[in-house]
Amino acid sequence: MNSDRTEPSAPPPASAPPPTSADVARLAGVSRATVSFVLNNTAGGRVSEQTRAKVRAAADGLGYVPHAAARSLRAGRTGLVLLAGASAPIGPLFSGFHRELQEALKRRGYTGVLHGSTPGGGEDAARAWAELRPTAVLCLTPGLTPDGVRILRRSGTRAVVTLGAPPVPGAHALIMDQREVGVSAVAHLLDRGRRRIGVVMPTDPGLALFSDPRLAGARSAAASAGSGALVEPLPLDYTEESAAELAVRCRELALDGLFGYNDEYAMLALRALQDAGLDVPGAVALVGADDLLLARLLRPRLSSVRMRLPSGEELAELVDRVVADPEAPPLSRELMTIELIARDSS
Repeated sequence: MNSDRTEPSAPPPASAPPPTSADVARLAGVSRATVSFVLNNTAGGRVSEQTRAKVRAAADGLGYVPHAAARSLRAGRTGLVLLAGASAPIGPLFSGFHRELQEALKRRGYTGVLHGSTPGGGEDAARAWAELRPTAVLCLTPGLTPDGVRILRRSGTRAVVTLGAPPVPGAHALIMDQREVGVSAVAHLLDRGRRRIGVVMPTDPGLALFSDPRLAGARSAAASAGSGALVEPLPLDYTEESAAELAVRCRELALDGLFGYNDEYAMLALRALQDAGLDVPGAVALVGADDLLLARLLRPRLSSVRMRLPSGEELAELVDRVVADPEAPPLSRELMTIELIARDSS
């Protein structure tokens, strides 16, 4: 055995008190102020790299992490940014956006947290969020009210921003008009000569925030075309059995076009249509949304509505700006641009 090798120490018992900054300071041979400067990255050029390394090594050795509540008291705010109401599996497009946002917030000293929807919504949800004393709330759900905004602001929240939901007085609004996704998909199908169009409606209630306005947009596009086109909502569980039933309904209703809600549901529908002997796009033209890489790998390649969101960096910069100036007039800005990418399925 190599006698120079340092064996890992046993973990402390669960009942042991957590290490403190004073413990780190004693082990590193520095003051508690120096520990705070180094671990909160606020020392500037006042602490040498050698001292920084000693402090970090001592903190790592003790398993010390800064106390968020104590740091919040010193700073006057928590640095917590809640992405509130995000309880539904929204898909790869949102996942990538959220990952970028988390990283960009962290670089600015914030902690981003997903917070699921709260039973009751409205003021009840606002109170539940306010209990966490967030610095900012980015709200995905449509139930926020002016009273809810006031509850958050009185609790110390410096910025309340709605994402995609209808604007709320007192809150900043970043608008993602999901109706335009349905308009784009169905307008494309109408342009391809389809007049009996199904619209997939996921049965997951958490997706209604997106699927309901997309259906409204689909109906609006059909009405604007003035061609007597039919738009038929088609409920779909995310299962092969449900997709097989949807394919039967497409045949029974003589549908010649289908908007699949998003690419994942469209892929499920595509396989079911093909298994039922319905040619895509010959019998049924198909359009998805999100423009995932998999959409291009399918055969036939899937037409899709491409949605562009701002980068996480852009949104984090906006959060930082409105937190710094909480009394600024509420802003309202369109957050999403869309483009129909036509491929073989339509």
